[in-house]
Amino acid sequence: MAKDEDVKLVGSWTSPFVMRPRIALNIKSVDYEFVQETFGSKSQLLLQSNPVHKKIPVLIHAGKPIAESSIIVEYIDEVWSSAPSILPSDPYDRALARFWASVVDEKFFTPMKASVGAEGEVKKGLMNQAVEAIGLLEEAFGTLSRGKAFFGGDHIGFVDIAFGSFLGWIRVAETSNGMKLIDAAKTPGLDGWAQRFSAHDAVKDLLPDTAKLLEFSKVLAAKLKEKH
Repeated sequence: MAKDEDVKLVGSWTSPFVMRPRIALNIKSVDYEFVQETFGSKSQLLLQSNPVHKKIPVLIHAGKPIAESSIIVEYIDEVWSSAPSILPSDPYDRALARFWASVVDEKFFTPMKASVGAEGEVKKGLMNQAVEAIGLLEEAFGTLSRGKAFFGGDHIGFVDIAFGSFLGWIRVAETSNGMKLIDAAKTPGLDGWAQRFSAHDAVKDLLPDTAKLLEFSKVLAAKLKEKH
């Protein structure tokens, strides 16, 4: 196995998808070099490492690139196989974790992404879709956690990483839209989970500052408007 110093992660502090492998690497206590991409441009390293999608994140381990956030997290779990495990050992539980991680991306992230730069009734409709997805995840938390602290039980698992990586952007959405997406009244399970997740040693230093992320979101929204 290659030494920890052979690990690089190409990404950006603003990306929730980059946060996923960063959390996984922290859970496994892996030292790595974080190669920050400049917003609006793609480095030669990124283009060489991910020629198909040309997107972050990319993990480079012993000179070999791995792309796509969920695939990278699974790779980290398999290569650095010491406890705690990120994916469950039971095949059915593992399948459930992958399913709910895909729900996060398809049912929650898709409308959230589309809402950036949207206005009026269109934005309202997209935010309602995101709220519906959070309701589904509240129910899933009750089932998957089995009364414990995280979706993964006693430890942060695959679904925790998939959804928790969006907490910074959820706070930005709450601030800019004047509405709570996760709150103690409507989603008590997720409200407690979000606090525990944010305070976890593998996570707390990675969550972006809400004010800085809010400023970035304005730049992003303006750039999206330019394209339309």
